[in-house]
Amino acid sequence: MPAYEVAVARHGKYLADMEFNKIDAHQPPSRVLEKVEIDHSPLDLILLDDELNIPLGRPYLTLLIDQYSKSIMGFHLGFKEPSYYSVMKAILNAIKPKDDIAERFPGVVHDWYCQGKMESLVVDNGAEFWSKSLEQSCLEVGIHIQYNPVRKPWLKPLVERIFRTIGSKLLVTIPGKTFSNILAREEYDPRKDAVMHFSVFNELFHKWIIDVYHYESDSRKRAIPYVKWQEGVVVMPPISYEPEDLEKLSVVLGIKELRKHRRGGIHLHGLRYDSEELADYRRMYSRDIDVLTKTNPDDISSIYVYLEHKQQYLKVPCIDPIGYTKSLSLTQHHINQRLHRDFIDSQLDLEGLARVRMYIHDRIEQEADEIKNLNRGRPRRTTKGMARLAKHNGVASDVQTSCVPETLPELSMPDKGKESKQLPDSDEWDDFISDLEPY
Repeated sequence: MPAYEVAVARHGKYLADMEFNKIDAHQPPSRVLEKVEIDHSPLDLILLDDELNIPLGRPYLTLLIDQYSKSIMGFHLGFKEPSYYSVMKAILNAIKPKDDIAERFPGVVHDWYCQGKMESLVVDNGAEFWSKSLEQSCLEVGIHIQYNPVRKPWLKPLVERIFRTIGSKLLVTIPGKTFSNILAREEYDPRKDAVMHFSVFNELFHKWIIDVYHYESDSRKRAIPYVKWQEGVVVMPPISYEPEDLEKLSVVLGIKELRKHRRGGIHLHGLRYDSEELADYRRMYSRDIDVLTKTNPDDISSIYVYLEHKQQYLKVPCIDPIGYTKSLSLTQHHINQRLHRDFIDSQLDLEGLARVRMYIHDRIEQEADEIKNLNRGRPRRTTKGMARLAKHNGVASDVQTSCVPETLPELSMPDKGKESKQLPDSDEWDDFISDLEPY
């Protein structure tokens, strides 16, 4: 049998194609920042909290690397799972000048020379790279997103390789290192041996990138990242950003949402945002329209609303008289919302709600029976309140067509004996039906 058919039968079509198909050459870039690769990876290292001295776990690293010079453009290190937040932070770190490194880390000798906007961002098919926020931000900044085909990581080989380099040259000597293969751990427990605080590792990682990686050659002695970068910037210097441009860039890279702009402002994240300037814009142009908003996930005390007719962003504060959103992150707000829902659930009187449901069901059944057995001499009831009753019982084309309730599901209720509330007299029907409105 042909060797390809044997490989397909034994290993599957994907591995057989990898073994026998033609391999095209990788198109190399011709200048710096022409193509920049980005990816995430959890580090094989457990770090300690700076204050509590307890293990925090393995941090996630989001890193960008320039294909032409193989220089590390920027990164984001944190404990949040890979998301648009980490992508946004890493891109912002890569583009901006890094003049503050010497002040933050006095032990670093050289400057981190990488800065500027990339032409193409090479990504894989992770959900965070297909987000609408990334697409909108790159469209506004002028960055082309290049998606790699599925299961072809060799088309962005540098960022895949740099994670292995970090593990083999930096992490291997640090106590608290973990192993991707559980069999390699043997009796080693990284949580017990972890001795490095997060801030210390952050400083060492900066120093390794700036003073070591950028100034040593690769294993084949082909190039040095720093030298290659200097050669590239002579041909085409990167676009530098001024401080005011960086502030605009941080707004553009915010989380995108489309919301209605109506009376009362904009409702977003369970909060309300409005201002006098936004009200003036509402007076001049049509209301109740979808507008583009950008949220800084580190501070939700205000959002930025794009005014299409003025071609600019407007900062709109949150209507917050008690100062709840001051210096509050979006993640903290979501946690607060979840805990608040859990607290409300714990305060619910489920038994009381069940009794109310049984009371309403019995009252409607009693009224339906009275209507069916109505005497001829008794005046016919009006339709007052029936719309509310139909709304309560879910009368619709795809559900049911009558206000007569279906059989109530069996509820587990303790026997209260004489404490059960008596049904009101039929003359009180209008008062009863008015209570069925939710608000």
